[in-house]
Parts: sequence; C-alpha cells; structure tokens
Amino acid sequence: MQIQDWRDLERLVLAKDFKSVKAELPAFQDADIAAFMDELSGEHVVIVFRLLPKDRAAEVFSYLSIEMQEHIVRAITDQEVASIIEQLFVDDAADFLEELPASVVKRVLRNASPATRDLINQFLQYPPYSAGSIMTAEFADLKKTMTVADAFKRIRRTALDKETVYTCYVIDANRRLEGVVTVKELFLADEDAIIRDIMETNVIAARTSDDQEDVAALFSRYDFLSLPVVDEENRLVGIITFDDIMQVIHQEATEDFQKMAAMAPSEKPYLKTSVLALAKNRILWLLFLMITGMIVGAILGRYEEAFVALPILVTFVPMLTDTGGNAGSQSSTLVIRGMALKEITTKDFGRVFLKELGVSVLVGLALGAANFVRLIITYPGDYMMAVVVSLALFVTVLIGKTAGGTLPMLAKIVKADPAIMAAPLITTIVDAGALIIYFKFVEALLLK
Repeated sequence: MQIQDWRDLERLVLAKDFKSVKAELPAFQDADIAAFMDELSGEHVVIVFRLLPKDRAAEVFSYLSIEMQEHIVRAITDQEVASIIEQLFVDDAADFLEELPASVVKRVLRNASPATRDLINQFLQYPPYSAGSIMTAEFADLKKTMTVADAFKRIRRTALDKETVYTCYVIDANRRLEGVVTVKELFLADEDAIIRDIMETNVIAARTSDDQEDVAALFSRYDFLSLPVVDEENRLVGIITFDDIMQVIHQEATEDFQKMAAMAPSEKPYLKTSVLALAKNRILWLLFLMITGMIVGAILGRYEEAFVALPILVTFVPMLTDTGGNAGSQSSTLVIRGMALKEITTKDFGRVFLKELGVSVLVGLALGAANFVRLIITYPGDYMMAVVVSLALFVTVLIGKTAGGTLPMLAKIVKADPAIMAAPLITTIVDAGALIIYFKFVEALLLK
C-alpha cells in the first residue's frame, strides 16, 4: 500500500469508523502499519493496535518507535502485555525493555512467563553493542546423528517459533556448535542421509562479547543470512540475522556521519528530536571548534606586519585555507570509511601515509601549477609573489592530505573514534599549518 492509502486509513480513524479500519489493516505490511501508527495521536494508536489481528500485533509492535511502544504498554491491560511479550522474539523484547523506565520494565517482566523472563534477563546482561545484545535465541538446531527426514520433522515441528529456518545449526548434547547445514542442502540430499555427512564443519561464528561492528564486517565479507553466536565454551547461545545486522549498519553509519559533522550522536530521528536536544548535540563541538579556530586568528595577528607591507597577501588566505581543508577532508573521509568497513586497520598506517603523500604531491603540483599560471596572468611581472603563493598552496595540500589520512588512524591507536577526525577538526588543524607555512615563505622570499 502507498502513502495515499495511509491518508485514507487516517481519515477512517479520525472519523471513528473502526470497523472499516479493522477490515483495511490486514492489507498493509507490518512495518507500514507501524509507520502509520507512529504518526497518530496517542489515543488513536492504542485503538488501532487493539484492532490488529492477534497473530500480527506483536510483529507490528516490534517496528514501533520506543516512545510509542511505551505509550501502548502503559495503556493496555496486563493480559495484553503478556500476549505481546510472549509473542515477541527475545532479541526484540530485550531491545524494547532496554529503553523503558524501570517501572514499565517491572510490569512487563511481571506478566511474562518464567522461561521468557529468564531468557530476557540473560540477554539484558550482555554489554551494549555486543553480539550478545543483538542476537536472538530462536534458531533451528539439529543433531548430527539425525537423518534428513528426521531433520525436516523437527524443522516442521519447531519452525513457527523460530526467527529463521533457512540455516540450521548442528549441536552436540552440551549445545556445542559442531556444524551448519542449509535447508537447500537438506532438500537436495536423500532422506536417509545423515546430517554429519552433509553438514559444513568449518563454521564461522561470533562470540557473545564481539563488537557489533565486527559482526557486521563478517556479514559483509561472507554474505551471510545469519551468523551463529557462541559463548566462551563454544556453546551455541543464539544467532544474528540479516535484518538485525542491517539495523546495526544503519546505526553505526548514522553515528559516524554525525561525528564527522561535529555533532554528538543521537539515536532519535531528526523530526522527533527536540530543538533543545539538537542544540545540545551541536553546541559543545561548535564551542570547541570556535576556540580552536581562534588559533588561526592568533596566527594572522602574529603576521600583521606582513599584511601592512603587502596588503594583497591577505586575499590569498581564503584560497589556501579552503583548499587545505578540502584536501584534508577528502583523505579523512576515505580513511574513516575504510576503517569502518575494516578495509584499513592501524597496521596499515605506513601504507596509508605513503599513499596519501604520493597523492598529495601529484594534486599539489597540479593545483600549484594552475595557481601559478593564474597569478602571472592576473599580476603580470610579479613572479616572486606567484611562486610564494603556489609553493604555499603545494605545501598546504601536502599537509592537508597527509594529516587527513593519518589523524583518524592515530585516533584509533589512542582508542578514540576515528570519525572525530573528520572535516571540521581537520580543517582547523590544516588552516593553522597552512597559514604558518604561507607566512614563513612570505618572510623568507618577499620581505627580505
């Protein structure tokens, strides 16, 4: 269904024609229903939620924003809360509870069955942003002594409660991971074939303590649909599915973009973030950059005599600082992105430095030559000034690109987020270096 259909549905809700709303809802996808509900007022959200088919209510609930989930839980009965928490996959339930106030969490857990409550509490103990915190416990497991026919019987019997059955995991009596087999491989095998003979034993798995970014890198490298998660004793405790890792990739990319734009990261969508929160996320970095920007002003003040002697020199300052900042941000963006994708590590520091040095020499020579030609055309006969400005431009590009390529890696070495070494900070650093180099050339070659 498209947006126009949402508007029609909204008109039905506002008209309180809930019989028609109930008839229309099954035609929408779960994610679309959640998006529609997120736009409704509080009282209408609860009504629409109660109109959902019982077998879809929990799935739609998992797509709602945390604010809307909390509102619904506060408004519905204990019996309805119990129904939701029992139908949610454990990872979705844990994610939901992590964001709720303690009073609401207590109510939800009080209405969950003992088995569900114990499993959720186990998930909540894993460190945030770890593989354990994003995995699900609903997976298809088999024994290596089973036949293919036995395996299919087990899959059919348990599939309804599993998040995915496309990949099945073979475990021993102590739940240690021994192999993996896909449903496709089971379909192609004889019914009498033994699982041990067709399973893949070279299994790639994540540890519960692994960082979610490292898990995302495994999905990207091996094109997994799901990935097993084991504890320190190699016991299978859960799996991470492709849809969960897509959320991680989205969150991590958003966080990096925000840091690269000199903002404190926020998990809330822009339109649902208050003006005060947006200002708070931005003001600290802007204050820091403003203070560091004063360094550039201090450098200009230090060489005031050069401006007095040759006022035209000041006209080249914006060109030098802008070019240096742009050159640095190009390199830092590529390196930060490469590090996020695990294409570049701190071990590659020397290679990155030499590569950016080579690039900066070529780019600097091209820009310097173009600038030299422009200056001798604009200021005929003033060759020494053209040489000074062009040399300063060449060195500025050299500084900008090498700093942009190496500072994110240095940040990683000292356990800081490489994303902070993005355009705003790189520009400030390069501006200061560019001005010092520029005026040193001026003093040495023009003010002798």
